[in-house]
Amino acid sequence: MAHQVIDMKCPGCGAPTSTGETTCKYCHRPVIISTFNSVYSMPLPEVNKYAGAYRKALSENPDSMELNNSVAMCYLKLKLYDKATEAFERAMEDNFDNSETFFYAAICRLRGKKAFLAQRADIDKIEEYINAALMIEPKGIYYYFLTCANIMLRKISGADVYSDPLAQNTPYLRYKKYGVIRGITKAYVQLFKKCKGRIYSIDEP
Repeated sequence: MAHQVIDMKCPGCGAPTSTGETTCKYCHRPVIISTFNSVYSMPLPEVNKYAGAYRKALSENPDSMELNNSVAMCYLKLKLYDKATEAFERAMEDNFDNSETFFYAAICRLRGKKAFLAQRADIDKIEEYINAALMIEPKGIYYYFLTCANIMLRKISGADVYSDPLAQNTPYLRYKKYGVIRGITKAYVQLFKKCKGRIYSIDEP
């Protein structure tokens, strides 16, 4: 899936633009959604409007990484987790520079539920996606999410994550340490706990 500039209409105002533009020169709203933070504060009707514009553009350009990633972010905001996962996975092909695609694909695997309710197959996928994200960019939040995935695996196996001496021999503490080294903050940790494992925004608090 190669990078290509595709002519399209602005999802915000309908003016002619292209995927090569960051913002529309007419309405100054984003043309391509590269991060979830771009849609996080959008009203749902506007997110639906953006998703519709991307779907229309994708009907003629189904292999566009930028369009698939953009519509996936919209689906995530709309809590359409299965559709978001499918779009993120299409955007992953030949993607070697956008770590957030893999990170948010992992988020989709939680399907908006508390992290400890995830199934083993989903946790395995979460680890796969987060490890891929880390290969592109070693962000602290990725290591922290990997810590949580490791905790989930140990809970599924029936281990006491926090008091079991074997926990010292698992990646749990190592990932947590890496998260701190790489810039994870107490604010991140509190956000994660407050969202019960549903991380959405990864901008610095």
